[in-house]
Amino acid sequence: MWTSVLAVAAGGACGAVLRYLIGLIPIPGSFPVITLGINFLGSLAIGAISEAALDGAALSRRWVLFLKTGLCGGFTTFSTFSLETLELLEQGRGWMAGAYAAVSVAVCIAGALLGKLAVRAVKTAF
Repeated sequence: MWTSVLAVAAGGACGAVLRYLIGLIPIPGSFPVITLGINFLGSLAIGAISEAALDGAALSRRWVLFLKTGLCGGFTTFSTFSLETLELLEQGRGWMAGAYAAVSVAVCIAGALLGKLAVRAVKTAF
């Protein structure tokens, strides 16, 4: 059990640090592009990881914990997304809040799908 806990903790630390570093990229404008991009990349990654883990041969249980629960959990920023959407609403920018929420959901679902499809294509190729 403790090795599983350590796998999640290590992955979470890596994901959080990666999210922090990407967040340092200067992007002009008030639309939260960085958070959107992080959520897309996290969705892409979790889709690929979940597909790769299906047969059990590609990834061990601990690697799945490290990557899916730890890395993706520490990297993706749904709580930040929620706060940014609320702040846009509080600023009276309802149209931007709605657009941001809709685009975020659509892009992240697409990311998860693309991740799964990419792994399926690789599996089929080999």
